[in-house]
Parts: sequence; structure tokens; C-alpha cells
Amino acid sequence: MVYAIIEADGKQIWVEPGKYYDLNYIPGEPGDYIKFNKVLVLKQEHSIYLGKPCIKSVVIKAKILKHLKGKKITVFKIKPKKNFRKKKGHRQKLTRLLIEEFLH
Repeated sequence: MVYAIIEADGKQIWVEPGKYYDLNYIPGEPGDYIKFNKVLVLKQEHSIYLGKPCIKSVVIKAKILKHLKGKKITVFKIKPKKNFRKKKGHRQKLTRLLIEEFLH
């Protein structure tokens, strides 16, 4: 099993080659390639590499598949005894990435 733990968008994400992940919006067109160089952990066949804090020699190549919107959340504010009610909705912009390969 080959996997890596990367830092993207201020979050740590467990990624594997050949799978897709939804992250916060990343500017770019579908079909563009991006690289993640903040790799914290890399596990290959029989070895594990740990970064302090990052592994400098490893880069992860990913392809932007599409841009989409996340699940809708409702923001409802109320102030008691003041007859104040405000209802608002929000959908986060997301980018779907396909992890292609780990480069050394």
C-alpha cells in the first residue's frame, strides 16, 4: 500500500495515487496539473519516510478534474425578545483533484 499525508489548505490529508479528493477551491482550469510539496509522511512498499516537518525531495502531482459546490448549510441568527431573525444559506466552492503520482 502506497500513501502519503500532505498539508493542503491548512489541513492534513491522507492521499493515495489513483483516487480523487475534494479540497477548498484551487484556482485553475479542469485538466491543469498542480504539485503539492508539503509532504509530511510517505509510505511505500516496505519503508516509511517521516518529514521534519516536510520531506523536501517528494512532490505529489495532481490533476484538477472539476470545480463544484459543497453541501448547503443554513445559517440562522436569532435574538430573543427583539423579533430579529435572519436566515442565510452557504455553499462552499470545492475543487476535485485526482492524485496521479508521487515524484522523488
